[in-house]
Amino acid sequence: MNTTPSRVEHQLTDKGYVPVYTTAVVEQPWSSYTESDHAVWATLFKRQREILVGRASDEFLRTQEAMGMTPDRIPRFDDLNAMLRRATGWELVGVEGLLPELTFFDHLANRRFPVTWWIRKPEQLDYLSEPDLFHDLFGHVPLLMNPVFADYVAAYGRGGVKAHAIGPEALVNLTRLYWYTVEFGLIRQPEGLRIYGSGIVSSKGESIHCLESPAPNRIGFDLERIMRTRYRIDTFQKTYFVIDSYEQLMEATSPDFTPLYARLAQLDSIPAGQVLPTDTVFNRGTGEGWLSDGDV
Repeated sequence: MNTTPSRVEHQLTDKGYVPVYTTAVVEQPWSSYTESDHAVWATLFKRQREILVGRASDEFLRTQEAMGMTPDRIPRFDDLNAMLRRATGWELVGVEGLLPELTFFDHLANRRFPVTWWIRKPEQLDYLSEPDLFHDLFGHVPLLMNPVFADYVAAYGRGGVKAHAIGPEALVNLTRLYWYTVEFGLIRQPEGLRIYGSGIVSSKGESIHCLESPAPNRIGFDLERIMRTRYRIDTFQKTYFVIDSYEQLMEATSPDFTPLYARLAQLDSIPAGQVLPTDTVFNRGTGEGWLSDGDV
C-alpha cells in the first residue's frame, strides 16, 4: 500500500479539463486532513442533508444515518468498512483519483468501492469536474449498505469486466446504464419521485433541478432505452430515468448482456433530451436552458 498518496486531479488545458488516471490503492491519510478539509466536508454535509430531506430516497437517508456519518469530521474509512462488511460484504479502498475503466470494474466486481482520499478545495464547493471524497463517500457509499443495491453494483462491475473484453461499443452502452442509475437515478416512492443517484445527492443544484425544474424529462426505467441514450457531463441532465425499486435494477440486469450488445450495435443512439413514443413519461421537459450540442 502507498503510504504517501498523491492528489491526482484533471489537468486544465486550453481545450478544457483532461482526465488523468491512476491505479494506486492507498491508505486513507486521515491525520493529514487539515481543518480546512474538515470544514469543507462539514459545509457540504450540512448543506446537502438539509436539501435532501423530502428529496432523497428514504433508503439513502436511512443508510447514511445508519453509517453514523456526521458533519463533525471526515469519516474514517476503517470505521465505515466495519459496518459495510457486516451489512453487505463491501469495503472501501482509498484511491488517488480517477481510475481506468477496467481497474474500476475489477474493484466493483470484488465488492471494493474506490473512494478518492482527497476533498475539494473551498473555492470548489459548488462544482468539481471529477469525483472527490465528498462525492464518493457522501453520495455513493450509503446505499452500499442496502443488500439489493450492493448486489447490483457488484453485478455491474462483473458486467463491466465482460464488456471491456467485448469491445468499446459495449462499454459505451454499459457506461450509460451506470450514469443513468448509480450516478443520476430517481426512484418512485408513494410520496413521489425521490433521488438515489450519487451525482445528484452530492450536488446542491441538481438535487433541486432534477425534481422541481420543468426543464428535464423524467422517464420510466427501460434498460435498452437507457443503454442507447447519450448524456451530459458538463450541465444538469436533460433526462432522468425513474425506477420503481432497487429490485427492478437487479431483475433487469441479471440476463447476459452479450446478445443485447449485438442488438444495440445495429441501432442509433438517442439524443439526451429526446422523448420516444414508447416512453413512460412522468414529466415531458420544456427543454429550457438546454444546450444544442455536447451530448456524449
